[in-house]
Amino acid sequence: MNGDFSAPKGIPDYFPPASADFLEVRNTLTDAAHRAGYGHIELPIFEETALFARGVGESTDVVSKEMYTFTDRGDRSVTLRPEGTAGVMRAVIQHGLDRGQLPVKLSYSGPFFRYERPQAGRYRQLQQVGVEAIGVDDPALDAEVIAIADEGYRRLGLSGYRLDLTSLGDDTCRPQYRETLQQYLLGLDLDEATADRARINPLRVLDDKRPEIREMTAGAPLMLDHLSDSAREHFAEVRRHLDRLGVRYEINPRLVRGLDYYTKTTFEFVHDGLGAQSGIGGGGRYDGLMRQIGGKQELSGIGFGIGVDRTILALQAEGVSVAGQGRVDVFGVPLGAAAKEEMVAVAGLLRDAGVRVDLAYGDRGLKGAMKAADRSGARLALVLGERELEGRTIEVKDLSNGEQEKVSLDDVLAQVASRLV
Repeated sequence: MNGDFSAPKGIPDYFPPASADFLEVRNTLTDAAHRAGYGHIELPIFEETALFARGVGESTDVVSKEMYTFTDRGDRSVTLRPEGTAGVMRAVIQHGLDRGQLPVKLSYSGPFFRYERPQAGRYRQLQQVGVEAIGVDDPALDAEVIAIADEGYRRLGLSGYRLDLTSLGDDTCRPQYRETLQQYLLGLDLDEATADRARINPLRVLDDKRPEIREMTAGAPLMLDHLSDSAREHFAEVRRHLDRLGVRYEINPRLVRGLDYYTKTTFEFVHDGLGAQSGIGGGGRYDGLMRQIGGKQELSGIGFGIGVDRTILALQAEGVSVAGQGRVDVFGVPLGAAAKEEMVAVAGLLRDAGVRVDLAYGDRGLKGAMKAADRSGARLALVLGERELEGRTIEVKDLSNGEQEKVSLDDVLAQVASRLV
């Protein structure tokens, strides 16, 4: 290791050139939401611990094992956000967004924090893009949210993923199913911790990844077989909309997400190229969350969280790079002090016109400066020496084929623009 410090364990750095893929993935996923009318919300990095304990569920691994929780100087318990939905719902309640036009459609992106065992694609600081649509219980809205995620993946060029889909029922059928599942599970020879989980939230046991637990629960009753008529019709309508939208999916009756607030439509995008940690994004409907965190209304919502880190790994598994272009369009090569002064002004002019420009700083020679131009990924190099400066010209070199031409320095903006079309 160079130097005295390194990033905390389980927290990745993204830097050039790999950071170009990171930005493209995040921006593409976010743009898919914006095209469907989702406005941006910027959430606090930390919230009151009680928000996540009540909203996410105290029996979940996220709350019981993985949260970064600490006491601040005012003796308040605060937690680095482990997920986005509870924070969005808190903001909707606090700022009265639920009293305006419904649904409230919001998107967000940024880092989230979970104290997990670091491994490929599972970080302690994970990057996500999320959307939430709050206030309307409409199967068409469920399909829209799922389709936004699917569109984002497809626009990135990802193809080797699948969408697992199920319904977790509603208040008309879930309590009875919960009791039926609990009776089944407590009749098994479970270890003490798993039995406690079955008493608190039996659905969580179906999410257990241990082979021995999966084998023991292979015959467990499934929610899809216990849906009420209204929940069954809701799920059927979601599927009809997805079919019309051309979104392919597989019914997975054992799908259980890792958070307690999900009801009805629940989904996960999976990529088998990632090995055991195959989930790249998912979400679902959450009908009771607003009430759980103190809202006066009882509005439903649906949303997803997509892992940017996981999506990048999935793209790498398929050999897909999404950055697609160099970090700049034009690289300026000034030769001499007077040329540098002029080139700085030329760079400013081009940047004002929306052209991405970098310069060879540090008084490099021509050979070293041109190597830097090649590494930058620029399409054009602008070379300005004393002779060109005297004649008010500048040399424009196409770095893809080596062709070069002297043009008027006063006409450089138009000349560059015509070559970048």
